[in-house]
Amino acid sequence: MPDVYKIMLDAELSKAFDVWSGYLNARTGEDPQVRARLCSTLQSAREAAAEGDLASARALVTEMYDDARDAGLHWAPVQPGPCTADSQARDYAKDELRHVLPVQLREDLDSIAIYLLVAGRRLQAAPGLDAATRQDILYISARAGMALDLAHPTAARRELERLKAIARRCNLVP
Repeated sequence: MPDVYKIMLDAELSKAFDVWSGYLNARTGEDPQVRARLCSTLQSAREAAAEGDLASARALVTEMYDDARDAGLHWAPVQPGPCTADSQARDYAKDELRHVLPVQLREDLDSIAIYLLVAGRRLQAAPGLDAATRQDILYISARAGMALDLAHPTAARRELERLKAIARRCNLVP
């Protein structure tokens, strides 16, 4: 079984490298000295990643965001928030996961994801739920999504069972 967490971490870096490369290859007219420094830092980050020093590569990418912000580069990328960063990393990782996960596991994960989407929407749309129950639904759905991201169908099914228990408790079972 491939290390899905490592694939997700690699995807975060790949996304950051692509975003910064796109920005640095664009002609924005912003401070050429800062852009040259950013190019050098990006190159160092890529080299660190290629050598397997992912912690240094991540630190260098973070430094790039800080450097661009401090220099007031209006068109430079801004560091995404945690939800956005996770979503973008998932998009990058999906392509890689399609190549390394067995077909049966991918199909199993996909069917759980569909059920999770439908069940979560149905529960969220139910009238009369209190705020705590709605928060529980969001939390459990996020845990199931994380299990799916890590290619762990057993954990995802466990979270889906928790959603079903909420549906039963709220008399939302057909």
